Amino acid sequence: MWSNKKFLVIRFSSIGDIVLATPAIRCLKMQVPGSSVHFLTKRSFKAVTEANPYIDRFHYFDNNLDELIGELKQENFDYIIDLHKNFRTVLIRLKLRVPVLSYQKLSFQKFLLTKFGIHQMPGRHITDRCLDAIAPTGAVNDGMGLDYFIPAGQHIRGDDIPLSHSAGFIAVVIGASYYTKKLPVEKLQELCGTINFPIILVGGKEDREEGEAIAAVDPVKIYNACGKFSLHESADIVRRSKLVISHDTGLQYIACAFNKKVLAIWGGTSPLLDVEPYYGEKQLLQHAGGRAYENFIVPGLSCQPCSNYGTRKCPKGHFRCMLNQDLPRIRETAEQFLR
Repeated sequence: MWSNKKFLVIRFSSIGDIVLATPAIRCLKMQVPGSSVHFLTKRSFKAVTEANPYIDRFHYFDNNLDELIGELKQENFDYIIDLHKNFRTVLIRLKLRVPVLSYQKLSFQKFLLTKFGIHQMPGRHITDRCLDAIAPTGAVNDGMGLDYFIPAGQHIRGDDIPLSHSAGFIAVVIGASYYTKKLPVEKLQELCGTINFPIILVGGKEDREEGEAIAAVDPVKIYNACGKFSLHESADIVRRSKLVISHDTGLQYIACAFNKKVLAIWGGTSPLLDVEPYYGEKQLLQHAGGRAYENFIVPGLSCQPCSNYGTRKCPKGHFRCMLNQDLPRIRETAEQFLR
């Protein structure tokens, strides 16, 4: 029934969510005989999957939905696999009129958790729910974890990082899409200042100024790479690191794809939303005791998580979820993982 079918997998955004959906793409392609896998995302996220060998053809949304639907109709897909589930994907599904497999988005459960503190989430990671969506095809979790592929020629060069960091470094991802997902600069200065190991700060152009302020604490030990590299090059910095310390952001999941140890710092969002660092069973075998990551959450906050994605300011005004983070414990865990 499922062999030799053409599938359209949809995930519009974001970097992290696309990376979290990659096991479903891989397992579909590798386990369903003769399958042709097409992938639809926003053009602004093209880089995330452009080198993915499990995708046969890409389609991109450029804010012209009618044109996109016309293009997709010509493909004569057998099935749509909707891993986003929003108004646009529903409209695409209606227009293409082909059978649909979709994941459990759990919008109502997330609303209860973030607005009223009522925890009804199933405790099943979003990546596993994406895999559940393709289960009718016979594809199963292969235990290989997340995927991220860096195209040839888009890695960093040896002289792109200081010689002082060439023997090993910690990648500290200081950026995030929203204020409540980020440690304040003074907290990052304190954390990086106390870690006795070379550090490379990773982030976008919007993080460059804050990166300079953090690096100023110890310009020899801390190198600010924010805004200096592309997404692929930043991913390569993460790949080369000994350890990754990150907020809830796309590079955290890219670190998981490279099977790096991760210290995940949570503010306005939370692992309770079933989005913590994700590793396959075969990846975990490479870590002592199967311990690949550690979550850092301020305990006892009834207001946390306050949002699915983060907000531009703390709804309560106190921002304790980040201001009260146990920085000595983060440092001590980093040292343990390095050993």
